[in-house]
Amino acid sequence: MSKKLLLKNAHIEGIRYFDTYRKNGGYEAAEKALKMTPDQIVEEVKTSGLRGRGGAGFPTGMKWSFLAKPEGVPRYLVVNADESEPGTFKDRYLMEFIPHLLIEGMLISSFALGSNVSYIYIRGEYAWIPDILEQAIEEAKKAGFLGKNILGTGFDLEIYVQRGAGAYICGEETALLESLEGKRGNPRLKPPFPAVKGLYQCPTVVNNVETIAAVVPIIDITGAEYAKIGVGRSTGTKLISACGNINKPGVYEIDMTCTVEEFIFSDEYCGGIPNGKKLKACIPGGSSVPILPANLLLKTATGEPRYMNYESLSDGGFATGTMMGSGGFIVLDEDQCVVKHTMTLAHFYNHESCGQCTPCREGTGWMYKILKKIENGEGKMEDIDLLWDIQRKIEGNTICPLGDAAAWPVAAAIRHFRDEFEWHINNPDCLTKNYGIAHYADPLPVVEKQ
Repeated sequence: MSKKLLLKNAHIEGIRYFDTYRKNGGYEAAEKALKMTPDQIVEEVKTSGLRGRGGAGFPTGMKWSFLAKPEGVPRYLVVNADESEPGTFKDRYLMEFIPHLLIEGMLISSFALGSNVSYIYIRGEYAWIPDILEQAIEEAKKAGFLGKNILGTGFDLEIYVQRGAGAYICGEETALLESLEGKRGNPRLKPPFPAVKGLYQCPTVVNNVETIAAVVPIIDITGAEYAKIGVGRSTGTKLISACGNINKPGVYEIDMTCTVEEFIFSDEYCGGIPNGKKLKACIPGGSSVPILPANLLLKTATGEPRYMNYESLSDGGFATGTMMGSGGFIVLDEDQCVVKHTMTLAHFYNHESCGQCTPCREGTGWMYKILKKIENGEGKMEDIDLLWDIQRKIEGNTICPLGDAAAWPVAAAIRHFRDEFEWHINNPDCLTKNYGIAHYADPLPVVEKQ
């Protein structure tokens, strides 16, 4: 059984309310943290090896240590709850069912960072969750864990919930800050980075919901103990949003020593693929990470088992690997059409582009139109190479990573499923039939590591 840190009390009835949360050990880590110095808390987070759980995987303690501390200038903690990546819904689960875990994590993190005002910027489509969060904030305030002079320490903290307007681009931290300031959610040029000039041009740390929630068990069990969970630089536990063609979709907490095969087929997690269908492919980290065929998903190109952690999923680079990303795990069975799914994702990224950068604004629309032609039986063989050329000219040429997020799915689909694209073009009258699993699950010849 996987070790539970974030979801260990998720099964307890009424855990979303302060009294139940408190009776089950809630806010004990905050009480412990408030007796430490801010620097000691930052060191614990560094020791833990916690990496940002929003997708980038940057070491959290290192990010915190970059925060500028000019005299007389306020600092801010902003929690990124703009969970808009298709296939990802783990942060929603935490906020909806265990909101006090996030509030406690924000209290500890704000104290460590010297932030007296902190924000939760939440996705506009999560219309019912701000009420849950605001109720939790009010409960914590009444109990003395928020507001003025918290627990007699002299530390003050106010937390505010800000609803977004439903823009995917506002998941990018600088676009989020622009939106929080009341402006259009366009990403900023960096540098300066938010740690130097962020919200209202003041030093700011932006972390996602799961990252901040993970600070609670780190303080509770110590950073050293947290670092013992997992493997290598993939320490602690990770929430995975599992969906697609699986028997048991949902949010799972894993300790990153689990293999991909175990995660998909074991009863503890996804429970296998319905109706005895075969595994064709998977997008393991949310829609923006490269899709992998079954034979590269379950094993690496060198024949080793693929594990559910940052290093193993990225083994082989984009040529034969992918990314952990946000943990949005989307499984496709043998009946799924990769061309159609890639077209759907291209449509999404074209719709969500802020339009600030020409390669993204024009290129995402161009890719969608070409993919739609191929899917509708109107494609030409040269369209495949044209798609490859367009995505290559988008990647790395935009202010923010949305351009990369739009380019990578197209590149991976062509890289691993080019014959499926060719089949669509050569069989325009057979669009009701699926190309099928073909060779995507065949064992790969083992390639020795250099």
